[in-house]
Amino acid sequence: MLDPFGRTVSYLRVSVTDRCDFRCVYCMAEDMTFLPKADLLSLEELDRLCSAFIGMGVRKLRLTGGEPLVRRGIMTLIDSLGRHLKTGGLDELTLTTNGSQLEKYAADLYRAGVRRINVSLDTLDAAKFTELTRWGRLDQVMAGLQAAKAAGLAVKINAVALRGVNDTEFDDLIAWCGREGFDLVLIEVMPMGEIGEAARMDQYLPLSMARASIQRKWTLDETDYRTGGPARYYTVRETGRRLGFITPLTHNFCESCNRVRLTCTGTLYMCLGQNDAADLRAPLRASESNVLLEDAIREAIARKPKGHDFVIDRRKVPAAVPRHMSVTGG
Repeated sequence: MLDPFGRTVSYLRVSVTDRCDFRCVYCMAEDMTFLPKADLLSLEELDRLCSAFIGMGVRKLRLTGGEPLVRRGIMTLIDSLGRHLKTGGLDELTLTTNGSQLEKYAADLYRAGVRRINVSLDTLDAAKFTELTRWGRLDQVMAGLQAAKAAGLAVKINAVALRGVNDTEFDDLIAWCGREGFDLVLIEVMPMGEIGEAARMDQYLPLSMARASIQRKWTLDETDYRTGGPARYYTVRETGRRLGFITPLTHNFCESCNRVRLTCTGTLYMCLGQNDAADLRAPLRASESNVLLEDAIREAIARKPKGHDFVIDRRKVPAAVPRHMSVTGG
């Protein structure tokens, strides 16, 4: 699948639920209103949609949320999608999780064919972790990470860089990831969704500043390592682990974008930072054949924009994109 700018779309991210057992301050309002369960695609419909994309050239599939592992029966979907790994239709099946359910599911994920996961973790301070997630417990996530290691899953830690919150912890996170054998990716906060009293301008920390601070202690060697996502990676010479930076604001990554995002209601977003979307639920349910569905996918890919419009500015009060990250899948 080629978009209007000649980029091959080979990576599908699927939000299997908008629900989460955390309420991270940069992602959600505390009093979130979630979609009625009747609006969600069934697991069988999600399987059919994902399989259609794989048949059209998607090689990497990432399940996201919300928190994907809180969806009832989720392993049924993951087990089923694993068949595409066995046939060679899919290169990688992976997921992004907050880690709360990993202790329960890590071994099952590995058996289904998942080999690598991203875990969102912004701080190693237990009190600060609960403050950031509102409902989360750090010990639960740490137990999940150990279960993931024991199961044989490679782990990448995703940490959102937050000014005045965790900007003094980057050295600790790098050292801890080195000891645990994890890679680490730092992410700039993205202007998506209204999140209540927290002002993103106050949260926002340019990663150029973070990297300058990190390089006072650590040696960062350039690398051409890529995972298919937007991170630019370095190797931390002292630990041997990778450190990535995702910079949607200070240096966007749109020129090489190979991704589209599907929500749990069957809405396809061609860009995380744009509002244009395509309804795939209607053609999915209109026929048992995939002809209408595939036509709708092609039409949507033909509208994929050149880039996003993310900006953080005190003068621009509404979020750049009104939907929360948990709706689209990060």
